[in-house]
Amino acid sequence: MRIIKASLEHLDLLTPLFVRYREFYGQLPYPDSSRSFLEKRLKHDESVIYLALPDDDDGKLLGFCQLYPSFSSLSLKRVWILNDIFVAEDSRRMLVADHLMREAKKMAKGTQSVRMRVSTSANNEVARMTYESMGFRKDTEFESYILPITYD
Repeated sequence: MRIIKASLEHLDLLTPLFVRYREFYGQLPYPDSSRSFLEKRLKHDESVIYLALPDDDDGKLLGFCQLYPSFSSLSLKRVWILNDIFVAEDSRRMLVADHLMREAKKMAKGTQSVRMRVSTSANNEVARMTYESMGFRKDTEFESYILPITYD
């Protein structure tokens, strides 16, 4: 398995799996909007996306993760938000997520980051176990809240 950093040339490979990721979380597919969203993130260096590919280079994508940069005012350092991670159904149990997260961790260290953050649905036990096995720990110091923005 090879882990590479995605570029604009990988959009056609990435978009179908990104659409499946969105559907996994109950969203409508919107393939054109999904591709446009990814294109903007890559074009403007607003995220880092890693792709997991098989060694035999058969043009198949095993999985991806997308990280967004943020900062910690308290530590005066960079933080990376592991916002999206998804493994193709037929590539699960091959440690794809572990390889992707190792690459993300290496990048976080290379950018002198203080931490990576990740969230998952409360009922996604497989993801929680994977994160914990990679060294993530549940935040017991801070509570997280969201404020949905509505448009009238």
